[in-house]
Amino acid sequence: MYEGKPPWKSRTVDTMGLPASIAREVARLVTLELKTEVKGSARAVYMDKTYQKLLKKLRIYTEYGCAKGGLIFKPYPSLGGIDIQIIQADAFFPISFDNSGKINHCVFLEQFRKGNKIYSRLEIHNLQNNKLSITNRVYLSTNDFSLGSEIWVGMVDRWQDLSQSAVFSDVDRLPFGYFKMPLANTEDSDSPLGVSIYSGDTVGLICEADRRYSQINWEYDAKEAAVHIAQSLLRVNPQTQENEYPEGKDRLYRAFDYNTGAQDKPLLDTFSPDIRDQSYYNGLNHQLRLIEFNCGLAYGTLSDPNNVDKTAEEIRSSKQRSFQMVSDTQGALQDALDDLLYAVDFYCTVYNIAPSGNYEVTYVWDDSIITDKKAVIDENIKLTDASLRSKTTAIMEINRCTEEEALKELERIAREGRIVAQNVDWTDGDDWSRGKGDQDGEEINDTT
Repeated sequence: MYEGKPPWKSRTVDTMGLPASIAREVARLVTLELKTEVKGSARAVYMDKTYQKLLKKLRIYTEYGCAKGGLIFKPYPSLGGIDIQIIQADAFFPISFDNSGKINHCVFLEQFRKGNKIYSRLEIHNLQNNKLSITNRVYLSTNDFSLGSEIWVGMVDRWQDLSQSAVFSDVDRLPFGYFKMPLANTEDSDSPLGVSIYSGDTVGLICEADRRYSQINWEYDAKEAAVHIAQSLLRVNPQTQENEYPEGKDRLYRAFDYNTGAQDKPLLDTFSPDIRDQSYYNGLNHQLRLIEFNCGLAYGTLSDPNNVDKTAEEIRSSKQRSFQMVSDTQGALQDALDDLLYAVDFYCTVYNIAPSGNYEVTYVWDDSIITDKKAVIDENIKLTDASLRSKTTAIMEINRCTEEEALKELERIAREGRIVAQNVDWTDGDDWSRGKGDQDGEEINDTT
């Protein structure tokens, strides 16, 4: 469905591409204006460089996770330090979970073809009693139906530098971050695996929306204006023996062989029936609203925004639903990024890639889906003027920043205020310029 090839696509049923549109929109809202960084030590500085590279494409990766139900951020040591591999849901296979729902046994698949041979590498991560074992097993096959026969990992040039296995002690989680959609698994309620944002009943709704969309397309094709004309009125090309139409008008004319003559049928007839597009569009729009509700999106995200939310309560409820969906997804993504950074720190320690040190991660998520930025500013100004809120808190809420950043901003504002005050010319007709005395001869303090 995400790739535009749903099972119902056929010669008569087109696709609107709704699955990709839904995943893309949710990913956009989730990562909108996200600010996050790692700081606290030399180790943190190194980790942040790797982290920021990932963040540049985080929206794309989040879209894959929304569409397929899950995604893994797996760091690994390389010649350049630490790199991060993005593994989509159809390329990793969780085998078991701990009591908290975290994966403790997982297999990652990597495959490539060379001629008629298929090479498959299974990277197996297993955590038991705080001991992590990572094993590489390679298989060679000549068909798509089996892994084939196991071979030594060093026999394949691409993987010859990999170890067959490694064991690490004092590990409390697998070294990767697993992002899964915060939705109940209606396919298997006992499974802790994530599901697509348009899983369950939404599949049927999207199928019906595609059918209605196809009906609209057919309505326009079937009701396209045409001129029915007798073949006897057309000139026949002597070389091809085909009817010749006015240049560029072959789509407009439809030739018929009227054997009964002009008395029963006119030799020239216009075909231009009314198009019932409004009724079809109303039906499609209603279907899109059902999809929006099932996917936790606000009305108007996919449907016609000019025909939604009749009351203030409906607007609030609709936006609140979208905000809650996005907020939950942001929480799930933040958990995955936390686990990713733990894994990066783990490999930095094991392979002595960066100096030891603690690290701290900060996240600032945007909530503009439900919050009007101008309204937030106005509210904070009023509360600050009434001494009901501190300037620090106001800056934190307006700029979506930490307390430390807000305090720095206040210091900068205070410095700029002092600079401006010291350079203002107070002359207004009296002898009040800076550095001179007042009318009574009293000296003005520059600082004041």
